[in-house]
This record gives sequence, C-alpha cells and structure tokens, in this order.
Amino acid sequence: MVGPAAKRAAVAHLQATLDLSERRACRIVSADRTMIRYRPRRPDDSALRDRLRDLANVRRRFGYRRLFILLRREGERSGINRIYRLYREEGLIVRKRRTRRRAVGRRVPILVEAKPNARWSVDFVHDQFACGRRFRILNVVDDVTRECLAAVADTSISGRRVARELSELIGRRGKPGVIVSDHGTEFTSNAVLAWSAEHKVDWHYIAPGKPMQNAFIESFNGRMGDELLNETLFFGLGHARSAVCEWVRDYNSERPHSALGYATPAEFATRITAIGPAAAPHDSSASAPIAHPAPNGVSTAETPVATG
Repeated sequence: MVGPAAKRAAVAHLQATLDLSERRACRIVSADRTMIRYRPRRPDDSALRDRLRDLANVRRRFGYRRLFILLRREGERSGINRIYRLYREEGLIVRKRRTRRRAVGRRVPILVEAKPNARWSVDFVHDQFACGRRFRILNVVDDVTRECLAAVADTSISGRRVARELSELIGRRGKPGVIVSDHGTEFTSNAVLAWSAEHKVDWHYIAPGKPMQNAFIESFNGRMGDELLNETLFFGLGHARSAVCEWVRDYNSERPHSALGYATPAEFATRITAIGPAAAPHDSSASAPIAHPAPNGVSTAETPVATG
C-alpha cells in the first residue's frame, strides 16, 4: 500500500515532467487532492531522530520501549507514540533471534519472597575468542532484584572455583536463603556439596531437562547472549573480562528492566530495601511478593549424593 508521502511525490513528479494539472495527476495516482495539498504541522523531529538513531546504534538490541525510557532520562518529554513512529520510520526495529519452540505442559510462574538475597540462581554461558578457543562465564543472579551479582569469565571453572566465588560473594553481600541451579557437574561436585553444608545454604536442583524451573537465570543468560556475546568479538581473556564487567555494570545500573517497571535492578534493590515488599511493581510482569522459596516442581527432600 502506497502512503500519502509517496503519492505526493508521484503527483509532483507528473506535474514537473509531463506538465499535467494537479487534478489529472491526482486521478492517475488515485489520490485525493486535499491529501496532496495537506502540509504536515508536526514539529521538527530532526534532533530527536538523530538522538534516537545514536541510542539505537549504541544499544542495538534495545526496542523502542527501552529507548523511550533512556530518552526520558535525558529530559525528552515526547510521548511513547511519537517515539514509536520515529522508531518505525527510521527502520530501527530489532529482529528477534529465536527459533520456534513448542509449549509443553502448563506454565506456572515461579514466585519468591520479595526481598534481596531470598534466592540466587547460578548457571554458565559459553562463547569463544576470535582464535576459536572457548571460554565460559559463571553467572549469579538475585531472582528478586534481578541484579547480576557476579559474572566470572575464564577458560575453565571447576566446582572448587564455584565454591570460592560464592564465598567471596557472600562476604560482600550476605548469605542467600537458597541457591538454584541445574545438575551440571560443577554444581553437583563434592566441593559445592561440602560448601553448601559448611555455610548452611540450601541448594536446590531443578528437574533434569526443565530449564524453565530456573527461568530468571535463563532469561539473564539470553539477554547477555543477545546484547553482549553475539555483538562482541573477543580477542582474549582480558578483553572478555573487561567487556563482561562493563556490561554487567550497565545492566545493573543503566539498563531499564521491563519486569521491574522499567527501573534498573540497582534502583529496584534500593527501593525494595527501603520500602519492603510493597515496592514490587504490581503493574509489571514481576512475581508476586510471597510464595514458596523453592522452584515449581523441585523437591527439597532429595539432594544429589556425593560420589567418588
């Protein structure tokens, strides 16, 4: 379907090249004469367009809602409809990198108590350097505040290294109520089982093949992959560590989080610490404040038996 701007250009072209009257040119392109004579009265958008493009070039995986929040922080008072119109006209729409998945069973939200350190989630993500050598990142996320508490990049991370990183994190932040992970060999190792017993921290394992039971860390891993790993060519371990550190700082303190009412995780953590559970954004997709601390479908009665 041809828009009004294209029809105006077509009428102007026919009048200039073939010396046709406006009436005849409008009849040829099937355009109303009042539409051709209309002149937009919108304010000049050039500065806003330029700033929107600049933000989109820096935040290449951000959609128009998060770009709107960033513009609001800079003092822009335009409504979200105007931002969306410019976003579409500039061709800034982000293509989703996801494959088609089948929904299996019914989906039940995982609810946690609305306070920091109520539950942590841990998991690994993998990538490779420009030379082809692979490395991994140990991610630790607070499921309530959505803060990334740690993102440790290295070429090899053992169970002992996991226990050591968690001990350092507890020294800085305090002990969590529970830690959730999958059945990876690092998380079921003797070192982690001994650490959990020594520090008296409950460790819950999701059901095998059910990553949706650890949805918070899976969502975080997806954001890290989409916005950092897929967008960056790493030239070495030092480069990877500095890039991950900078991205985590930006994620915690600058990036608007839709599940937190588009506040940053750091802002939400400060608010919920000062106000309590009432600070949870009830109009967003954040979980309800009180619920069972263990993930849905996880039994707290069984713990992997230490072997070897």
